Amino acid sequence: MNPEDERRTAAMCATSHSWLITLRKGDPARRFRGADSALWTAAPVQVAVAGQGLHGCRAGVAGCLNGRMTTAQEQPRVVSASREIAAGPGRIFELIADPAQQPGWDGNDNLAGAPAGQRVRRAGEVFTMTLTHDGAIRENHVAEFEEGRRIAWRPAEPGQRPPGHLWRWELEPAGPSRTRVTCTYDWTQLTGQNRFRRARATTAGKLRASIDRLAALAEAP
Repeated sequence: MNPEDERRTAAMCATSHSWLITLRKGDPARRFRGADSALWTAAPVQVAVAGQGLHGCRAGVAGCLNGRMTTAQEQPRVVSASREIAAGPGRIFELIADPAQQPGWDGNDNLAGAPAGQRVRRAGEVFTMTLTHDGAIRENHVAEFEEGRRIAWRPAEPGQRPPGHLWRWELEPAGPSRTRVTCTYDWTQLTGQNRFRRARATTAGKLRASIDRLAALAEAP
């Protein structure tokens, strides 16, 4: 591949906000946009899905050209679920911000338990949690916090930097003693292929299961 073709291909790899096709040197450059259809060109290309990065481009231009026509349409990396709960924000937030309460509403059945006395009060705090499947400990780094309204944290192995996924809970008053609760799992920055399988298994249905269990606790007399 000559330098001009490499530059064109590199530009194609860097684009992640539209469907893009780049033809070989000597052909007129053309861009095609679409949502569901496979795209074709006279040269091997990588197709980007809006809002998602391209796999293989980190290795350089050669990583994008694999000798065949390809399309990439991945599962969304931001998943959320939402519903109203017949309880005030304060009562609901207390169940979320106190890690010892979290296993009681966890719809993923992933949380075994947490020591008492870790109620989150501000961003920058770290709370620990024991997992169910292997008894491992996770340190959860609080990234966002607004009392009664929003809390988000990034899990990590003890002593390690968070690998990039984030859990976020948002509460919005929806009337007298009613609250709209939204749970979001964001793994757009997650690193390590070995973590992707479990991330993909965290569906909107599982998030909704957590909210439903949270509702049962918050609405109990």
